[in-house]
Amino acid sequence: MSLADQYSALAQSASSQEASYPDFLEQALGTEVAARQARSRSTLARLAGFPAIKTVDSFDFEFAAGVPKSQMLELASLTFIERNENVVLLGPSGVGKTHLAIALGYAATQAGIKTRFITAADLLLAMTTALRQNQLAQALKRGILAYRLLIIDEIG
Repeated sequence: MSLADQYSALAQSASSQEASYPDFLEQALGTEVAARQARSRSTLARLAGFPAIKTVDSFDFEFAAGVPKSQMLELASLTFIERNENVVLLGPSGVGKTHLAIALGYAATQAGIKTRFITAADLLLAMTTALRQNQLAQALKRGILAYRLLIIDEIG
């Protein structure tokens, strides 16, 4: 909740505890910062274009026995983004590649990283349309280069 929503309760609490003005101000500003960060994470997740919200914690590693849990947890630390590395998830249909891709993307949005999830078919359609309209450079800038993490699903 934002400061506007919590001001009355914070003021009453500070008054009853006889908190100093700097302590009250610190608590009030902390509340506002937390609310803004939560809104930012929510907006990043919404703008990423995920078909659903998935997490690494909700992935069934027992069902997908071939998926190395330790490696996925390391990827969830998002250090591959800091190192500017690519990640390719390969495997047969139905083992959870999309779930894991969304989970990594969602974790990135929660860390404040601008992320985009798109299928290969939709990306190809957007780029082909932009090329036909002589706007490929703008489409690349807006649709690909604007994101720190680009997840392209259903390549195969």
